[in-house]
Amino acid sequence: MRRSLLGVAIGLALSGISMHSAQAEEFTVSDIEVEGLQRVSAGSVFSAFPVNIGEPVDETELAGAIKGLFRTGLFTDIEASRDGGVLILTVKERPSITSIEVDGNKNIETDMLMDALSGAGLEEGQVFRRATLERLELEILRSYISQGRYNARVKATAEDLPRNRVAISLDINEGDVAAIQHMNIIGNESFSDDELLDLFELRTTSWWNSITNSDKYARERLSGDLESLRSFYLDRGHLDFNVESSQVSISPDKQQVFIAIALNEGPQYTVSDVRLRGELIVDEDELRDLIFIEEGDVFSRAETTAISERLSRRLGREGYAFANVNAVPEPGDDNTASVTFFVEPGKRAYVRRVNFDGNVSTRDEVLRQEMTQMEGGVASTDRIEFSKTKLERLGFFQTVDVNTTPVPGTDDMVDVNYSVVEQPTGSLSASVGFSQASGVILGANVSENNFFGSGKRVSFGVNVSDSIKSANFSYTDPYYTVDGVSRGFSLFARETDFEEQDISSYLLDEYGGRLTFGYPTDRITRLNFGVGYTLSKIQEGIFTSEEVREFIDEEGNEFNNYFLFGSWRRSTLNRGVLPSDGYSHSLSADVAVPGSDLTFYKATHKTDFYQPLNDNQTWVLRARTEIGYGDGYDGRDVMPFYEHFYAGGYGSVRGYEANSLGPKATNSPNDLSDPDPFGGNLLTEASLELIFPTPFAGDTRSMRTAFFVDAGQVFDADRDFDPAGDEVRLSAGIGFQWITAVGPLAFSLAKPLNDKSGDDTQVFQFSLGQTF
Repeated sequence: MRRSLLGVAIGLALSGISMHSAQAEEFTVSDIEVEGLQRVSAGSVFSAFPVNIGEPVDETELAGAIKGLFRTGLFTDIEASRDGGVLILTVKERPSITSIEVDGNKNIETDMLMDALSGAGLEEGQVFRRATLERLELEILRSYISQGRYNARVKATAEDLPRNRVAISLDINEGDVAAIQHMNIIGNESFSDDELLDLFELRTTSWWNSITNSDKYARERLSGDLESLRSFYLDRGHLDFNVESSQVSISPDKQQVFIAIALNEGPQYTVSDVRLRGELIVDEDELRDLIFIEEGDVFSRAETTAISERLSRRLGREGYAFANVNAVPEPGDDNTASVTFFVEPGKRAYVRRVNFDGNVSTRDEVLRQEMTQMEGGVASTDRIEFSKTKLERLGFFQTVDVNTTPVPGTDDMVDVNYSVVEQPTGSLSASVGFSQASGVILGANVSENNFFGSGKRVSFGVNVSDSIKSANFSYTDPYYTVDGVSRGFSLFARETDFEEQDISSYLLDEYGGRLTFGYPTDRITRLNFGVGYTLSKIQEGIFTSEEVREFIDEEGNEFNNYFLFGSWRRSTLNRGVLPSDGYSHSLSADVAVPGSDLTFYKATHKTDFYQPLNDNQTWVLRARTEIGYGDGYDGRDVMPFYEHFYAGGYGSVRGYEANSLGPKATNSPNDLSDPDPFGGNLLTEASLELIFPTPFAGDTRSMRTAFFVDAGQVFDADRDFDPAGDEVRLSAGIGFQWITAVGPLAFSLAKPLNDKSGDDTQVFQFSLGQTF
């Protein structure tokens, strides 16, 4: 016969009611049976129920055991009875969640809501607890309120289904973000309301602020604005500044927000003394040279933070990679503050490994040969950062990142990890190109700056265009020796019809080769020198100019010339392709030495300067100049005309046709067309560009957009040309560059600013498959 011992419903289980031990009836449990289980296993019940077979138990102990079982959260009701010595537990399981649906949400993604539900234990297949759902409903509502959606509504319902299951649905009405109607600052005396409100990301409502959503209130944005306000005052010496309160009021319709901020500016402090304390590994005088604040200066937290970073970097140069420098101001009674920099160098760190990631095509050895930070050496922040810069200058990578991580289990070892993202470095797959200077370019051609990931520069192929037929091969090993000496050579054969390039009509065939060596003199400077030979053959065209005819009559039409050449280049550019910071200066000279059929020289000086205008270097000012000069020597009055400089076109003065600027040739008597450009021995070019983020493009490393102003002209100091056309030409416009998988793409829209009659102008210019 079954005898009821204890019926425990939800209320009794939570009430903590117990029976007096004197009144409890004790019996020995011979067996335990569980009734009512559907999904929960009997093992889960027995593991949570602290009564075992063979143990004596009374009703008081049994009540406590059932409460413990109830706390598992698996059951809504538990009842205990016995049949002789058999303890019978009758349970009613909580329902399981069979589905969860969310409707009406837009600003909080469904996945985020599902993750929040799962974190609270509400997901399909889990036990359903109504109290948890109600709490989560409130949390979701608070999330919307923090976004300024005060009229948001969240309704959670649980529909009972057969077989003890429930279906949960969340019906969300997000409402509208309340607009900021008014912002008021109280307590400011040193700075005006407008000056302080300009610091805020939040704005009062207007038609423009409504479009940009800056008038929409959000708690996080207000917190950020208050931190900006605090930084503003601390950077201007107000050490005691404090935001005493920030009150947000809501209109009855919950559509408008009114913000009031009360602050205490406190006095402005000036610096009374600057001290250095701690373990000064570096000479104190050298460290003090890095401190740019002096007695009497207004205290600035931004300046002290910058000084702390400079001191840390200086210690990092000595291998103290984890050095810590804290600036602590000590306010005095006379509105002055003593600033103390506490230096904690820590232990000197050594590099265990230098690791590379992301170089799929480029071999590790190519990256390692650029490293100035060696494994096993002292970890120097300067060498680590300069190694990163050298990788960027290669032009092989779109991005280069570096981080230094401590080696687990040590306090003086680090791993240096470089992560790179590769970009196209040539035109391996491109055999078709176009430029407005040469027309359609067809041929089998490979031009690769990172040949099969080896870091070597190789170019070979055959190309045919309207004006040029050429075959070439060149090879450069930038690390011919381990200390960075480079070696390269090139062979070429080229036939050029200059009439097709809008240059004075003649044909030039050239064959030759060069051998070059390069030597680094320091981290940013390199010398190159070499020898070369060129065989040049000239043929008259259909309407050859008088100058070309005279030259052929005097000198002949075939020349063997032997060259010595050299160059000097100094570069701090941060990247090899599309740089955004640094400068480059280069000077080069080619000399046809005595023994050549023609003795002459050409010298060129180029500068390229990039100045970032913001921290992430998306706005950059670029200035470029190029000056070239050539002349004959050893009894020769002029340089050969086919070595002349030309200007105009992409990469020169945009807005004018390629090679069209400068002196014009004298037409032959039968040639009634406009005179063709003849070039000159003096080249001057300059360009100023404002580089800005490319609209709708997230990748700024492989593409670039810029406004520009170009200037340039070619002069001839040796021949008596009409000087009327010698005025420097100007143009302005917008340009775009993009590193594509088939090679560089560039185009520009330019307007000439002072073109003259007879100038060949060209508004749109572009190039594909050629280096810019």
